[in-house]
Amino acid sequence: MLVRSLTLANLIANVAIVITGGAVRLTGSGMACPTWPECVEGSYVPTSAAPQNVGIEFGNRLLSIIVGMIAVGTVLALWRRPQRALALWVLGGVLFQGLLGGLTVRFHLSPYFVGPHFLISMALIAVAYRLWRQTNPSFAPAEPRLRPLAWALTAASALVVLIGVVVTGSGPHSGDAEAVRTGLDPEMISQLHVDAVFLLFGLTIAMWFAARAVKAPSVARATFVLFGVSLAQGAIGFVQYFTGLPWVLVGFHLAGACAVWLATLGVHRTTAAPGALPSASQADPAREMVTV
Repeated sequence: MLVRSLTLANLIANVAIVITGGAVRLTGSGMACPTWPECVEGSYVPTSAAPQNVGIEFGNRLLSIIVGMIAVGTVLALWRRPQRALALWVLGGVLFQGLLGGLTVRFHLSPYFVGPHFLISMALIAVAYRLWRQTNPSFAPAEPRLRPLAWALTAASALVVLIGVVVTGSGPHSGDAEAVRTGLDPEMISQLHVDAVFLLFGLTIAMWFAARAVKAPSVARATFVLFGVSLAQGAIGFVQYFTGLPWVLVGFHLAGACAVWLATLGVHRTTAAPGALPSASQADPAREMVTV
């Protein structure tokens, strides 16, 4: 029970840090703590001389410490289990993210640091999701015949995220008025983003029909969830674009990106070969002892 709670907390924390990091950028709080690892010169915590929105930036830094503590706890809890390697990958990624976050501040929120910072978080979410699933197995039958299509679907979802990062680097909401931009044409990049979204929609629909054709209800259900989440995310994207990118809607769109990515990972998992899915005894050694 402890392991399952820790791996779920691990996943939630890595999603939460993405959302709070987005709040830092969207509220213009990116340089509220102008140095790193200190918040202001000579102090690791905000001072009365700090900007008003320093609480948002400092809160994100505090959450990063909590994310690290959960990652350490997960490694310790899984130390004698096969999933230890995945837990160590998450911990290593969290530590690297802390360093990259510091460099992002040092380089005044350059999009060439902010973008990779976000993309690594999405990779960490994928590893944390896999870790959580391996310690919380479901027994729905998988359909490995759809694995190639699932890989194509996952690649399309990753492409949507990647181009979305490029859109962000070329548009407003840089986190600070003096932060540089990439200089790319936001409208052109946004069109590429939309094209990738339509590709994702097409592959999602194809996956649903394929799942129905081979009678794989678990794949069909996961694909239906992905379609619904993607549809909501697309609606938010269109509304935010045509209303001048209000920061609240952009924040929802950022959270939606995490939701679409998680739903994509859910579809991908339902097509795993039977041997790739953990058994109940692998996830919970205590259950094996009871069985014996």
